[in-house]
Amino acid sequence: MISVEEAFSLIDENVGHFDREEISIADAGNRILADDVFADRDFPPYDRVMMDGIAIQSGAFETGVRRYPIEKIQAAGAGKQSLEDSRNCIEVMTGAILPENTDVVVPYEELFIDRGVATIRSDGIKRLQNIHLKGTDCKTGTLLLKRGARITPVSTAILAATGYAFVPVIKLPRIAVCSTGDELVEVKSVPADHQVRQSNASMLASALKSEGIDAHVFHLNDDRELLSKGIRPVLQDFDVLLFSGAVSKGKFDYLPAVLQEAGMDVIFHGVAQKPGKPFLFGKFASGVPVFGLPGNPVSTFVCYHLYFRRWLYYSMGVPFDYQRVRLAREMRLPAKLARHLLVSVENADGILNASPLLGSGSGDLPGLIPANGVITLPAGKEVFHKGEIFNMIPFEG
Repeated sequence: MISVEEAFSLIDENVGHFDREEISIADAGNRILADDVFADRDFPPYDRVMMDGIAIQSGAFETGVRRYPIEKIQAAGAGKQSLEDSRNCIEVMTGAILPENTDVVVPYEELFIDRGVATIRSDGIKRLQNIHLKGTDCKTGTLLLKRGARITPVSTAILAATGYAFVPVIKLPRIAVCSTGDELVEVKSVPADHQVRQSNASMLASALKSEGIDAHVFHLNDDRELLSKGIRPVLQDFDVLLFSGAVSKGKFDYLPAVLQEAGMDVIFHGVAQKPGKPFLFGKFASGVPVFGLPGNPVSTFVCYHLYFRRWLYYSMGVPFDYQRVRLAREMRLPAKLARHLLVSVENADGILNASPLLGSGSGDLPGLIPANGVITLPAGKEVFHKGEIFNMIPFEG
């Protein structure tokens, strides 16, 4: 077995490289941007009226003018109007371009309008008030979004404002999720006493969905010949293979041998960790990686987050971020293996306190319900004190 640190290092050495594609901005939410995005014009692109009201010249107001006949109306989206007489005004709408020969916008709330004449009721008028000046937010050429950023609703608005009807994004891999085991039956089935429903595949497919990936789900029974026949066509159609189960030392755990017979090189098989000790990582000559996740649900979910998501993010050029959390109570554990602990997180005065959820082992599916993430307590140490700081991988999606 290798250490967790060695496993991370080998995962990092074998990250993929995904191509790019252009997709409609309507479909770009939550995808990863493939290019930097720069402002193609000033923001705002013109001196913008910020409130409904009138536009005047400040010089006229400073000479004591308070009553302003309305010359015309400047609507949002209309071409720029021009004030002909400095003692008059132009009625303006929010979002409109500021009319020529004006430098103050007075809101309706500070006006009285009667028979086409606006009377200003306030003495606190200042030049450039209620005007969003051209280029004050950013200038043409300003870097707005960086390559590798996840596209959020705000960045979607930025993309739209800069003319990206089609957005360059990192192409998502085609992923096959394959559960194994004779004890597994379809979700719609009524299982016998010795059977369970195929929950791991649904869990992994849902987790991938939160990354924007629609996985293809398969199931293979614990039969060496059927495994061999089932794996070969999957290799031709997918970029990544995620297996759940059949990677341990049991008599019917044929998957590692079958994958090697199909041409997979084992990068590592077995990590000094709990849960997930039998975790398998390999790669075919074609570049298709294989993640063999142990079949117990907690092991599957933890190894997915620890290893697969790390590989996925690094392959897309995206940082794999952690949250810093404080251990909420002292833990005493055997020092032989690294321990991945499910934790429930509570924010206390701006500090995230992580309470370990020990449950009843790696088969405790309901034990995942209260978990916000996982922290790793390193091997070689038995006592972990309350208040120690750890990196937590949050469970997203």
